[in-house]
Amino acid sequence: MEPILPTLDEKAFVQEHLREDVSALALRLGRFPQLNASVVLRQVAGYQALERKVPSWFGNPDLIFSDSLPLEQCSSEATARYKASILPTSVQSFADLTGGLGVDFAFLAAGKSRALYVERRSDFCEIAAENFRSLGLTQVEVLYGDGPSLLKEPFDLLFLDPARRDAKGGKVVALSDCEPDIASIKASLFTKAPLLLVKLSPMLDISLALKQLPETTQMHVVSVDGECKELLFLLAAETTLREPRLFCINLRSNAPSQFFEFFRSEEQAAVCRLTDAPLKILYEPNASLLKAGAFSILTQAFDLYKLHPNSHLYTSETLIPDFPGRAFSIESVFPVHPKDLKIHLGNLTKANISVRNYPETVAQLRKKTKLNEGGETYLFATTLKDGKKVLIKCGKSY
Repeated sequence: MEPILPTLDEKAFVQEHLREDVSALALRLGRFPQLNASVVLRQVAGYQALERKVPSWFGNPDLIFSDSLPLEQCSSEATARYKASILPTSVQSFADLTGGLGVDFAFLAAGKSRALYVERRSDFCEIAAENFRSLGLTQVEVLYGDGPSLLKEPFDLLFLDPARRDAKGGKVVALSDCEPDIASIKASLFTKAPLLLVKLSPMLDISLALKQLPETTQMHVVSVDGECKELLFLLAAETTLREPRLFCINLRSNAPSQFFEFFRSEEQAAVCRLTDAPLKILYEPNASLLKAGAFSILTQAFDLYKLHPNSHLYTSETLIPDFPGRAFSIESVFPVHPKDLKIHLGNLTKANISVRNYPETVAQLRKKTKLNEGGETYLFATTLKDGKKVLIKCGKSY
C-alpha cells in the first residue's frame, strides 16, 4: 500500500500543532474536514518522536513518516552519527541493503560521492525518497527490491541492519534467525564490496558472533546514556589482523562520550588485581564494557582494584576521572543486618540500589531497607573478595 502524502495545508497544520497531545488533537480534527485526520496525526506523532530520536531533523517541515514502522524503532541520531564516524576514509561509496526509515543511511551518506538505499517495501522507498530530497541528499539513489540481487556495480562498503523480528513480531537475536542471515550470504556480499558494516542486536552472544563472522576487523559495542543499544561489526574480505579490535562507546547526552578499546587476548592475559576491602572511590563500568567482557583488563588500564572476580565493581584510593563508567565516593561498607542497616541508613527514606554479584534482587533489598527509589545516595549490594555479602553506601557521583 502506497503512503498518503500530506498536502501543503496538512503540513502547515502539523507545524502549528507539533507539541500537542495526539489523543486530544484527534478529538478536534473533525472541525477541519479538509484535512486527512490519519495523515495529520501520523505526522504529529512522527515529529514528536523525531524530536527525541533525531533532533537535528525536527526543524524540517517536509519530512514524511510511516504508521507501520514507528520511529521509536529506528536508530537515534547519536548512534547514526557514530556509525558515520567509524567508516574508513577510503569509503566514498556505499549501499544500505536494509533501508528501513533511512536514519542510518542519511548520516552515512553525508559527504559520500555515491549512496544507494535499497528496501523491500515500496511504501518505505517512497517515503525515504521524499525525505532524502527534503534533507538535501541529492547524490543518493533509492531502489525497491531485495538488496543483494539489485547490486549491479561495486561499492566501497555495504551496510546491513538485519530484521530482528520473526513472522509473529517476536524479537530474535541469533544471527541465523535474522533476515538476512549475514553469515550465510557474506561470501556473495564480498563480491560487491570489500567491507561490510553490520548492525546487530545488543543481546547477541559476541563470542559466538565472532566465530560466525571471522572476517570481523572491528566490533563496536554502542551504548547511549548507559544503556547498550547495538553491536556493530566491520568485516573485511581481506585482513592481516589476527583478531578484531573491540571498541566500547557510551554516548552521553549531557557529558563527553566515554571510550575504551582492547583485544580479547589482552583481557585473557590480564592479571585481575583484587582488593580485600573497598577503598575510597567505587567504579561501575558502563554497559558497553560489561557487554564486551572488559573485566580484568580494567584493573591494569586504570590502576584499579576489583572487589571480586565476578562482582564487576572496582575501587581506588583517589579518583580516576577518565574511567569509562560512573564513579562514587564511598561512605561506608556493611552487611545487610537489621542492626547495621539502622546504623548506616539512619533516617534515610530513599536511595538508588544496584545489585552486582549478590543473591538478592533490588526488590528484596528495598523491602529489607524500606527505601524508596531516588535521592542522592547509592547503595551497591555485592560480594567482596573473601565472599562476604555487603552493602556499599555511596554519596557523591562524579
